[in-house]
Amino acid sequence: MARIRTVEVLIDGATNDLTFSYAIPEALTVEPGQRIRVPLRNRAALGTAIRIGEVEEDSLKYALKPIQGVVSEEPFLTPSLIRLAHWISEFYLASVEGVIRTMLPKPSRGESEKRKVEKWVVVTSGTERDVLDQFKAREKKQREVLEELFQSERSLAELTGPLGFSRSSISTLEKKGFVEISDRIVSRDPLKDIRYVESKSLVLNPEQAVVLESIEKSWEDLAEGKPVKPILLFGVTGSGKTEVYLQAIEKTLDEGKGAIVLVPEIALTPQTADRFKQRFAKIQDEVAILHSSLSEGERHDEWRKVLDQKARIVIGARSAIFSPIANLGLIVVDEEHENSYKQDIVPRYQARDIAVVRAHMEKCPVLLGSATPSLESWNNVLTGKYELATMAQRIDDRKMPLIRIIDMRQETRKHHGGGPSILSGKLREAMETRLADGEQTILFLNRRGFARNILCPECGYVANCRHCSTTMTLHRKEDRLVCHICGFSQLPPRSCPECSAKAIVNAGYGTERVEEVLRKVFTDARITRVDTDSMRKKNQLRDTLTAFKSKKIDILLGTQMIAKGLHFPNVTLVGILNADVGLHIPDFRAGERTFQLLTQVAGRAGRGELEGEVIVQTYTPHHPSIQFGRHHDFEGFAEQELAMRRQFGHPPFLHVVLVTVRSVHQERAEFSLKTLHARLKRHLPEDISLTEPLPSPLVKSHDQWRYQVLLKSTRVRLMSRHVREVMKDLTFPSDVIVTIDVDPYSLG
Repeated sequence: MARIRTVEVLIDGATNDLTFSYAIPEALTVEPGQRIRVPLRNRAALGTAIRIGEVEEDSLKYALKPIQGVVSEEPFLTPSLIRLAHWISEFYLASVEGVIRTMLPKPSRGESEKRKVEKWVVVTSGTERDVLDQFKAREKKQREVLEELFQSERSLAELTGPLGFSRSSISTLEKKGFVEISDRIVSRDPLKDIRYVESKSLVLNPEQAVVLESIEKSWEDLAEGKPVKPILLFGVTGSGKTEVYLQAIEKTLDEGKGAIVLVPEIALTPQTADRFKQRFAKIQDEVAILHSSLSEGERHDEWRKVLDQKARIVIGARSAIFSPIANLGLIVVDEEHENSYKQDIVPRYQARDIAVVRAHMEKCPVLLGSATPSLESWNNVLTGKYELATMAQRIDDRKMPLIRIIDMRQETRKHHGGGPSILSGKLREAMETRLADGEQTILFLNRRGFARNILCPECGYVANCRHCSTTMTLHRKEDRLVCHICGFSQLPPRSCPECSAKAIVNAGYGTERVEEVLRKVFTDARITRVDTDSMRKKNQLRDTLTAFKSKKIDILLGTQMIAKGLHFPNVTLVGILNADVGLHIPDFRAGERTFQLLTQVAGRAGRGELEGEVIVQTYTPHHPSIQFGRHHDFEGFAEQELAMRRQFGHPPFLHVVLVTVRSVHQERAEFSLKTLHARLKRHLPEDISLTEPLPSPLVKSHDQWRYQVLLKSTRVRLMSRHVREVMKDLTFPSDVIVTIDVDPYSLG
């Protein structure tokens, strides 16, 4: 009885997952994870091979169509990544096809891979002396081309471009049979022009050594078939967490395995990448960099290095967790508390949690590092799900920076109520001292632009975005009002649009205005601003941070882009200009975010031989987030915050599913949510609570009205199943969009 080899193929682009079984022709070999071309109705379609099987030919009710061919010669996804895609689909209520689309770089998802091809010129045969002796004096140019090629292989573009050889000389050599011109696939390496000097491993202090031993113990337990827990590395800023990561990865490579290192911000990637490239300079081509500031081609080629097993270390932002690394031995999540690990488009996964799941599937340790762990991870330590490793001392016994709190209410009174002061007297004096001593200062303000908004003191008019329910920020350099939600901009009014008063004023301040003030106060200082408005060119951030490290900049002013993970030994002063930004918003995580940000920014000071000082300017100096931050007391903050979360039923004690309905028609959005709410409520399991339909905190965004409901439960999969069942039977108007976010980071 004949048996037919079959492949289950997930079709690209379908709104709902479409999988069909096809026959595999005898001449073809197909593996799970390969890209496949298949017949679908009256057209050809692309898809991903999910499962391979066999069936008895006589058991089929109808003949299976054969696949038309394979698009990729090798699997783009490992079996564990395919399992992970199904897990993410079930947990985060996303399609498997959408998850796989996220896992693969765009150039690899088409009919053929878009790879960069260049023409290269190589000498075909003979020794250098034998070949060069055949050329006469009048053939000088041809001889010079060959001399260059004997030194190293060159592309045709290099020879005819920077090296200045003529195309005719090379063509003549080709006709004579001395050289061959052929196509070669080349890698677009974002760091190809940088050469690194190898750095040596440092001697670990006792705390660092204990952490490394716990990772080695995890490998031993896994080898014996024992389960291991994720390790939460709670290490204060400057305690040497990166050195632990580096030495753990060295040991991983020694075992013949690979590693993934996740970093939260693009801003962190250059310095982190440099540290890894320096440590592994002898094998720097085995380090792949993956983040969103790369071009599509660069990102694809770095991913290709991993797929081809040429790179064994991957460093990148959240999507790097999907790297097809062979024989994975370790996953590191640096700054594990960061909100940027949560994706805000479908599939809305949390990369830190995916790292834990993938480590479990791949049977490898996962190390989560932070000076201010997320309360979710900290609670997992308290309940025994995670193992805790602590590094409470800075390296070389350097002191934690002294943190001073400045009550800006008193500063305002000193100015006789003349509006908010940007630089307090103490901060200004401290900056002058640092400039005189040749030391550097970082100033942090988590608000870009010149003024937070403009308002009329006569009638109270505030410039709001016509597309969103939020105020617009003044950007003085461009002379535009800009919405930081949707990007809409317009010219600022010269008089009040409501009452025609001329006394329209700027309210609040952003980094652009602070820069203007700094240049007036510190006329001889070298000042640079770092935010998304000023760092628009490729590699501009890397160049700025390099200049700062080389002491070519005295004062670095910036937003969150400079808040975390950066190491500058000559920085002895950090000023936090307005610690209240983000503190007084209707979000239960506001206090946690503020504490984390203050601690991380403060950690940039005193990382060298000189002691550091931090000056925090605030209008609410007695707020717990600020007071606990002042004393570097994470455990005290966590104890108080977790007690509040437990009392009010917030995460991490409950899981949350946020269902948002949005539409350009307010009535349709509201009505659709009420309909959905009624269906969710109809057969609601007892373990799930459901809020009433309400407008979202940001009720209008990008011209769309937004309404939402929250589901809460200790059983997240129960909620996901309930929402999936309800959504399966509902249809909505074409202009109504429903989004579902499991364990959202923001409820806005």
